[in-house]
Amino acid sequence: MTKVLMKSILVVWMTIIIMLGRCKATIDETKVIHVSGKVKCQDCSQGWNEWVEGAKPIKGIVSVTCLDEHKGLAYYGSDATDDDGEFNMIVDKSVHGKNLKPKDCLVRLVSSPDESCHVATDFGHGKSGVKLRQPSVVYRGMTKYVVGPFYYTTPTCDDEPDTPSQGSY
Repeated sequence: MTKVLMKSILVVWMTIIIMLGRCKATIDETKVIHVSGKVKCQDCSQGWNEWVEGAKPIKGIVSVTCLDEHKGLAYYGSDATDDDGEFNMIVDKSVHGKNLKPKDCLVRLVSSPDESCHVATDFGHGKSGVKLRQPSVVYRGMTKYVVGPFYYTTPTCDDEPDTPSQGSY
């Protein structure tokens, strides 16, 4: 290749890299809350060790519900897990002029599309929900809460009647 062609290619690549850097979305970390965790499937038909240690990642839907100072709904959002059963949500601290307090937010399981493992359990408090109490990470203005893991189980393992839990929202 000629030197001119090589320089032209180099200039084009540098321009692309610079443009991609400028297009990168930035988040003001002081104005959001990060919530993440995992969702897994526990199969009760396995032995104890497999049941406890052998839970497999599963797709599912997880929600964050936040109340305002009058215990009214201030925020509701949901997120699907990825193939590894992980979810990552970003919640604005201010919604419709209301400032959210993490301690007034609850994270819980919503649903699983897997018919063989779709019964929400309270192992890890996924069914009743987990309040955001203590951040897992606070770094350079970023606040992150890591919850769970939450668990679903197979229909044959469901030995509890389907009744609403008390104290949840």
